[in-house]
Amino acid sequence: MSIDTQTQTVNAAIDALLAEHDPSTTDPIAFRGARYDAGLAWVHFPAGFGGLGVRPDLNRLVEKRLREAGAGPADPTSFFMALAGPTIVTHGSDEQKRRFLRPMFTGEEKWCQLFSEPGAGSDFAGLATRAVRDGDEWIVNGQKVWNTLAHLADWGMLVTRTDPEAPKHKGMTYFAVDMHSEGVEVRPLRQITGEAEFNEVYMTDARIPDDQRIGAEGEGWRAALTTLMNERTAIGGGSAGGGKPQRGAAANDAVRIWRDLDDSERSAVRRDRLMQLWVRAEVGRLTNLRAAEAAKVGNPGPEGSVAKLEFANLNKELYDFCIDLLGADGLVGYDYTFRRPTELDATGSNKSPQYAFLRVRANSIEGGTSEILKNIIGEQVLGLPGEPRVDKDLPWSKVPRS
Repeated sequence: MSIDTQTQTVNAAIDALLAEHDPSTTDPIAFRGARYDAGLAWVHFPAGFGGLGVRPDLNRLVEKRLREAGAGPADPTSFFMALAGPTIVTHGSDEQKRRFLRPMFTGEEKWCQLFSEPGAGSDFAGLATRAVRDGDEWIVNGQKVWNTLAHLADWGMLVTRTDPEAPKHKGMTYFAVDMHSEGVEVRPLRQITGEAEFNEVYMTDARIPDDQRIGAEGEGWRAALTTLMNERTAIGGGSAGGGKPQRGAAANDAVRIWRDLDDSERSAVRRDRLMQLWVRAEVGRLTNLRAAEAAKVGNPGPEGSVAKLEFANLNKELYDFCIDLLGADGLVGYDYTFRRPTELDATGSNKSPQYAFLRVRANSIEGGTSEILKNIIGEQVLGLPGEPRVDKDLPWSKVPRS
């Protein structure tokens, strides 16, 4: 299908959808269901599974036209749809795609990610959560940590250890786990913001049917890489601002605070620092746009690690600068009361600069630590020699652990 034909196909599908469903008067879940059925959920997915089999940059065309027609934004808890959806469509069976993708897209079923463990964060392949097969089920025991919005989730993306005698990257298996099933417990982790956006998840003799296994037994690392690459791209693609002012952009928060300052507080040094940060934010925004337009496949490569690394560094520098501009006002006006959030706000810029200053500390940890991303960039982007990995071929059971 040529480029022009693909665009025509997408436009025709949008026209048909809007002719039958007015997004301004249709229930949001019903509209998103109709959108999925029309192949306009993820247009690069196969036909019949929310897509039309066309190039992924046409998703932007869909979003633009539907927003102009009155469609609302996605549910604020739907961040994990961008992770679970590509993983299931790449590694799942047709039955799993039919079961999970539509309710995931409509928002009727929410997802979370169950990857990191207390002893397996940066070294994710060292995870110890054990899954043992018992007939047509798997019995799972272990602990996961830093599980964002797990307290709201219906389903979790879970990676387990199924063969401790295989090398650590080979003995992992990926599952979709029902978060409401017996043996699954979610506990809050309070953060410096006062929120418990993150959680711990304990699994005690939790049973998972084998038909909820995503991909082959022992191939969990491959499926997990799909999730991780999409996670880094989703986080890194969140613009820090620049360009036309828009709410929720860190650089524009800095500009707003600057404009509210008294003239005596607007020194040349501060102005130069503001412009340096704003230009970096604009470069990041335009780079993400160019990368999206150039995308030819549905799953991103290591370039997502570059965007995520710069996003984390820049956000921290921007909100350090914002608090500096606020002076003593940056120390007051924030409520630290314990609460369980109902949405994900990775930068916190939809709230106050005081909140954002605290929240963006997590940007260099979530979705892969900045230190690990530098290794990925060095090896996969720059082609530098990898760091020695003496345990790569050892059975997981023989690998020393703290």
